[in-house]
Amino acid sequence: MAVRIRLKRVGAKKRPFYRIVVADSRSPRDGAFIDEIGFYNPTTEPTTLKIDDEKAQDWLQKGAQPSDTVKALLTKAGIAK
Repeated sequence: MAVRIRLKRVGAKKRPFYRIVVADSRSPRDGAFIDEIGFYNPTTEPTTLKIDDEKAQDWLQKGAQPSDTVKALLTKAGIAK
């Protein structure tokens, strides 16, 4: 089972808000997920980003692959290099 760390959109129309989740790579974008590790709100000024460092490190050590966007967010938060 391939596990990915990716964004799940939960915001209203034209008001995006994303949760950073760990999910099976075969599940749909807004479908079932295994664990929630944070959130990202690009509409606030400055943007809001909160990630649980321990959970993120744990899932990365277990072999979960972050999407390109989440990889950039993890780098911005100082969790991944």
